[in-house]
Amino acid sequence: MVGIALEHPDLDLDTVNQSLTGLSATRMVEWAAETFQDGLVMSTSFGIQSAVMLHLVTSVVPTIPVIWVDTGYLPAKTYRFAEQLSDRLQLNLKVYQSPISPARMEALHGQLWSKDDVESLNVYDQMRKVEPMQRALRELGATAWLAGLRSDQTDHRSTLRWVNRQRGLYKILPILDWHAKTVYEYLQAHDLPYHPMFDEGYMTVGDWHSSRPITAMDDHERDTRFHGLKQECGLHLPQTPGEEESLNSSSL
Repeated sequence: MVGIALEHPDLDLDTVNQSLTGLSATRMVEWAAETFQDGLVMSTSFGIQSAVMLHLVTSVVPTIPVIWVDTGYLPAKTYRFAEQLSDRLQLNLKVYQSPISPARMEALHGQLWSKDDVESLNVYDQMRKVEPMQRALRELGATAWLAGLRSDQTDHRSTLRWVNRQRGLYKILPILDWHAKTVYEYLQAHDLPYHPMFDEGYMTVGDWHSSRPITAMDDHERDTRFHGLKQECGLHLPQTPGEEESLNSSSL
């Protein structure tokens, strides 16, 4: 038993992370459910490999709130993929969107995603992704957040541990040390699908206007997002004095 179930646990992260090292991803989810109980939520983007975390977590906590931030700009295939997975896994899906419609945003600010500067992309991400996620976490009373980040995805994610603190919440990353092969083997073992755009060469997919298939010229799969200007949309960056610098870094 790693941890004690508390309504508002105050954890020593060094001790917790040492205790979790060597546990399976399933056991980490079990620990999170035991520790945070009704305060535990998870997020999904319904991206290329999202079926892994959705299946892994709901196999342990079937009714966990699953937060999906719908930007209003996702590919049609993502919406259909989300519908299929939600039905198959009987997800307790909580869909959150920006209070500013895409049409209103474009009328007031233009097509922010089309501008080749990081500042415009950050404004877009704050409006359409970060604000809805922060609102979801507040409204659902979350104290801990399960996410499918992997250390091999971005420079920032390579610095993370099993359990982290972000914006006052604990964030648990049960597949942090998984690689593409591990993901593939899990999908095969449980007969789970990749996002359909994987077959079109997409290694990662977000909004239709800021994702593209990978090419031989790309050094990393995240180069195919945000015109190659950045790797993170802000959802998984900590709110610290250095956050703006991190958001603006092309190495993230």
